[in-house]
Amino acid sequence: MLNLELIDPAQPQRAAVLFNQHGFVALKEVLTPEQLEFARQGARRVIAEQLAATPLEEANRGYARFSFGSQIHHQEWAQLVDLSTVLPVLDAIWGGRGYMCTDAGGDYSVPGARIQSLHSDVVDFFADPLGQVTCWDVPTPFIVVNFLLTEFKEINGALRCVPGTHRTRLRPPSLEEEPEHWRRSILCAPAGTAVVRDVRGWHGGTANNSDEYRIMTSASYYAPWFRQPMGAPLPRALYEKMSARGKELCRYLVDWEEKV
Repeated sequence: MLNLELIDPAQPQRAAVLFNQHGFVALKEVLTPEQLEFARQGARRVIAEQLAATPLEEANRGYARFSFGSQIHHQEWAQLVDLSTVLPVLDAIWGGRGYMCTDAGGDYSVPGARIQSLHSDVVDFFADPLGQVTCWDVPTPFIVVNFLLTEFKEINGALRCVPGTHRTRLRPPSLEEEPEHWRRSILCAPAGTAVVRDVRGWHGGTANNSDEYRIMTSASYYAPWFRQPMGAPLPRALYEKMSARGKELCRYLVDWEEKV
């Protein structure tokens, strides 16, 4: 199990130091009990819909392992975009507020899910023909904030992360080649924790040997200098209900042609 330090969101500079060192940082108690329960209600609803439509063997992330896909059009996900417990940490990492939200989603594993290979969530977007610059040579371009809606335990398929791999040009090993200590670099933390993660870092789900679902939702952000195709449009009616900061963050996601 990872020796994980849970950081108080009131210490954004400390969080930024750990993030830059490890490629991820865990923030404690970022959701109020009401926000956590609302997020759980939305997750349970979408999980029920997806499981009714898709057999476990056809899950989109391997047996009994599902990605939520884009869900920012639901209020339970939109509420995660502009949390006052998270944004100061992103401000500290990126040195300002010019970043933008790109989508909201997450994933979950059902009992019986098997271990997932280590992987990175990005491919080299530079494709430098001279081989001099890769996406792993630059500051963080893309952050995903994962919100733990259930307690993450070794038995229920918690995420494992390999510290310091967000800036390496090496590629993750296969499951067969992975050393045992990386298989045990499991991120265990209470529900309501947020894991702020550089998507370049190596990570993977573990086997869910429990009788419970392991659920995390997410909000994702691009650095001020980075652009790629983004997620599904945010309904304008939902955008209009957001805070001023939420509107600023979602300015490239909103469906401006939708009538309200």
